[in-house]
Amino acid sequence: MSSLPNLLTLSRILAVPLFVVLMWNAGWVGYTLAFILYCIAGLTDYLDGYLARAKGTVSRLGVFLDPVADKIMVAAVIVMLIHNDLIAGWHVIPALVIILREITVSGLREFLATARISLPVSQLAKWKTTFQMVSLGALILAPASSHWWPALPSLPVGIVALWAAGLLTLVTGWDYLRVGLRHMTDRSAGEQQ
Repeated sequence: MSSLPNLLTLSRILAVPLFVVLMWNAGWVGYTLAFILYCIAGLTDYLDGYLARAKGTVSRLGVFLDPVADKIMVAAVIVMLIHNDLIAGWHVIPALVIILREITVSGLREFLATARISLPVSQLAKWKTTFQMVSLGALILAPASSHWWPALPSLPVGIVALWAAGLLTLVTGWDYLRVGLRHMTDRSAGEQQ
């Protein structure tokens, strides 16, 4: 638990309540601070994995905590963006798709882990994560950007990236589900024989 990668992962989880407070009915200062915290969380996400692999300190706890921290942060950001009407109307659809996929894939990974089967992250899933992170960051920054860079089109960039992330989420979610269902049906067929 006391290894630096695990502490970085844990810091992301502990940052979620602070993020929610900063976003709660925020003004431009709150959004700016929330954006900075979001960027720091993204940096710790990169660093914890890099350090764990580089130092050979990959732990079971870290393998468990890292995706949990990511999902908690993403869900909290989406909920707060919807709460503050930065994601509204039809744009809620890709946001919900992202949250539902995260829950489904987490459950699927947990089920497959009992069978000692891992689901590797595909290249398309990495692109999904990139669009998702850019989208959420741009949407957090949008209300504050007029105070810093008046011509910065954060909101349209965030919305377009959100839809791109939502579409990639459907594709990658289906890929994971298809692989998972194949293992589930193979396993249940083996148990019946």
